[in-house]
Amino acid sequence: MGRAFQNRKESMAKTADMKTKLYSKYAREIYVSAKSGGVDPSGNLTLRGLIERAKKDQVPAHVIDKAIDKAKGAGGEDFSVARYEGFGPGNCIVIVDCLTDNPNRTIADVRHCFTKTKCKMGTPGSVSHMFDHCAIFSFAGDDEEKVLEALMEADVDVTDIENEGGKITVFTPNTEYAKAKQALTDALGDIDFAVDEIQFLPQTSCTIEGEDVALFDKFMDMLNDLDDVQNVYHNAEF
Repeated sequence: MGRAFQNRKESMAKTADMKTKLYSKYAREIYVSAKSGGVDPSGNLTLRGLIERAKKDQVPAHVIDKAIDKAKGAGGEDFSVARYEGFGPGNCIVIVDCLTDNPNRTIADVRHCFTKTKCKMGTPGSVSHMFDHCAIFSFAGDDEEKVLEALMEADVDVTDIENEGGKITVFTPNTEYAKAKQALTDALGDIDFAVDEIQFLPQTSCTIEGEDVALFDKFMDMLNDLDDVQNVYHNAEF
């Protein structure tokens, strides 16, 4: 019983730590979005999407409200976007997106993750051209033509649209995010988006094999342990 209890306690501690990191990640993103685009979700579609995603990930309301309240103040923390690129285990390509209040600390921490796993950081633009920077919306539906028509009427540049398994997925350039989301909600009403975010999608894939698999897992764990890291994009496949 003692060992079982200890295992459960360790599992609970790990879960609590993961939740804390998730809450912190959303709090930063919500704060930055509200600070730059306004604290009213009805007028800031990026903020509205973040709040909806946070709620789906069971982020407590007080965490969301606190981040927005902080953004209403004249002072507050000064977070900036930092993006790092490079080559991971097995020569896969990697983009690391961060929000930081100390760029010198963040670049040193991220570089440490690369060097400790025999990876190489690149210069800005060294791998990002091998990704498509997309806004992605996925929701229940089967009328692909109606969706496409609504987007075309709103003059949205649609990269691709998929209709599979009762779910429609729309891809647009990242710059079309707000216009595409507004067009979809105007045409279809209150949509429960399964996916509503901006991502980097790799144009090609890289198969990771052998010892590189464990190295890749270590690399990702180290990056995810950094508070400043918000998202990691890669083209690795196993």
